[in-house]
Amino acid sequence: MIEPTYPADDSQHASASPEGDQRDSELRFVRRVHRMRTLGLGLGFLCVSSVLWLHGASPWWWALVVVNAFAWPHLALLLAARSKHPHTAELRNLMVDSAMGGVWVAVMHFNLLPSVLVVTMLAVDKVSVGGVPLLARTFMLLAVTCALVSAALGFPLELYTPMSVIVACLPLLAIYPVAVSAATYALARKVGQQNRSLAEMGRTDSLTGLANRRKCLEVVQAEYARHSRAGRPATLLMLDVDRFKDINDRFGHPAGDEVLCGVAACLRRCCRSTDTAGRYGGDEFLLVLPETDLAGAQGVAARIRAELETLAFRRAPDLRSTVSIGAAQAQIGAGGVDAWVARADAAMYRAKGEGRDRFAAAESAASPPSARTAGGDG
Repeated sequence: MIEPTYPADDSQHASASPEGDQRDSELRFVRRVHRMRTLGLGLGFLCVSSVLWLHGASPWWWALVVVNAFAWPHLALLLAARSKHPHTAELRNLMVDSAMGGVWVAVMHFNLLPSVLVVTMLAVDKVSVGGVPLLARTFMLLAVTCALVSAALGFPLELYTPMSVIVACLPLLAIYPVAVSAATYALARKVGQQNRSLAEMGRTDSLTGLANRRKCLEVVQAEYARHSRAGRPATLLMLDVDRFKDINDRFGHPAGDEVLCGVAACLRRCCRSTDTAGRYGGDEFLLVLPETDLAGAQGVAARIRAELETLAFRRAPDLRSTVSIGAAQAQIGAGGVDAWVARADAAMYRAKGEGRDRFAAAESAASPPSARTAGGDG
């Protein structure tokens, strides 16, 4: 006997809490900023130290620039990672970055190239992280610290940038924008992948893993359009689990879910790579068979029924599940996609009415398919 794949007990897989997921997301953000801060401050050290050397700065300024460039990135990571709210803590760290940027612009006596470069790179960081609102707040802080430090130093002004300082600025000018672009590109790719995954989830049945009703109808529409253009055969199989309500009532809904997963597993094993199997709704399944006529569809139905006979269910060892299957071949001018699905549906209900656990082919499109009989579940 083949035991189907079925949903695990909830007790076996404790899902992560939303708070834990949020914290993990914030920590990933903190680590991304840490990488860029480490690179940016390391390269910025060359710019600032070249001007400090030019001015013969005191050891205190040298000590501060070394701490800011090489110790602060790791301290900022530690502070944010240990915070209860890492994202908020990292925003505070970004404010510190801007405040220190204002300090160095003043200490460099507004030397034109390194000052503009430091302010610009800090602005790029803030826009990439928090957009214009964060840029506005941090720029104000940068301006305030710059004014205070410059006032303390006597408002020194030396705009001229000698060649030695220009050369020291080149690594930051050349490397950092490329690194920011690469990080932005990687993040955009990740977002694109997540969007595609979400779109796929929106077309997948969460219980069985098959296509959901929406995806099924999209495939039916595409296959009918291909049939209309090229005249190639295509057939729909509509399947319904026999006496499914009785299964739920007797064995419980977890056993019913196990049966649905077992049917889904059978459909996967009996399908070709070009076929599409989906859960149409409740205990009904739809199978789209391109390049298949009614005779071929009957063979597929026979394989499905034979495969179902081998299934054993953990929650209902004595249960043997069967399905009723209806088939309808695409016909041009027979009412379109809705009529095609309705013909397969009517054939499936005819199979149930004739005793269940059997296959029935749709009537000719010239004869309108009969409506579903009232009151029948399974």
